Amino acid sequence: MNRQSAAVGLGVVAVGLIILLGKLGVFAFIGAVFWPLFILIPGVLLHVLYFGRMVPSVALIPAGILTVISIILLIGNWFGWGLMKYLWPLFPFAIAVGLYEFYVFGYNRSRQIWTAAVRLAALSLLLFGMTLLWTWGIYVLAIGLIGLGAWLVLRRPKIW
Repeated sequence: MNRQSAAVGLGVVAVGLIILLGKLGVFAFIGAVFWPLFILIPGVLLHVLYFGRMVPSVALIPAGILTVISIILLIGNWFGWGLMKYLWPLFPFAIAVGLYEFYVFGYNRSRQIWTAAVRLAALSLLLFGMTLLWTWGIYVLAIGLIGLGAWLVLRRPKIW
C-alpha cells in the first residue's frame, strides 16, 4: 500500500467518525453546553492582544464586557436560566469592568472614566441587592422578626 492510499483511508475514517459523532449528538451537546465560549474567546483574545502590545488600550473596554458577559451566560447555561432573575444586574457590571480596565491599563487616566465605572458598579450592586430583597425579602423579614423576638424574650434587664 502506498502513502497516498493510506492518507485517503485515514481521511475516510475521520469523515466517518465525524458523521457518526454528529449523528450521536456529541457535537450538538458540546455546542449546547459551551456556546458562551464563543463570546469568552474574543474577550480573552482582546486581553492577550492588548498585553502583547498589538492593539490599543481602548480594546480593553469590549474585552472586559465580553469576558464578564460570557461568564454570566456560562453560569446561566450550566446551572439553569432561572438564575438570570438574580444575575441580570451583572450586565451593567460588565460595562463597569471594561471601563475600569481601560482606566487602569490605558494611557488616558480620565477621571470621568473612573467615575463612570464606579457608578455603574454601584448601580449594579444596588440592583443586585434590590433583586435579592424582592426575591428573598420575605425570608429576610421573617428571619429578622424571629431574631428581634428572640432578643426581646431572652434579654435580661439590668438591675442596679
